[in-house]
Amino acid sequence: MPKINFEVPHQLSAEESRSRLERFTESLPKDQVSDLEQTWEGDKLTFSFKTFAIKVAGDLTTADQKLLVNIDLPFSAMVFKGKIESEVKKQLERLTRS
Repeated sequence: MPKINFEVPHQLSAEESRSRLERFTESLPKDQVSDLEQTWEGDKLTFSFKTFAIKVAGDLTTADQKLLVNIDLPFSAMVFKGKIESEVKKQLERLTRS
């Protein structure tokens, strides 16, 4: 399964970035994201969801001044890998802006 791994730097504490992530997932558009499942263990969020009939899964770790993102993609989504990575990065950068 193809993977996407990247880091998003920010100026927030781990607690503040987690709080923002919790509010963010509640506001995801229902017409674009379905079957959202998420579990927090400490500072690590494990998630899965469907978007445009593609199942995406992974984890995100909140830390002081950075988010660590790991996403598993199905092979059928390989052609969208770059777009998915850039969109997730953009949303997380916007979310963690001070």
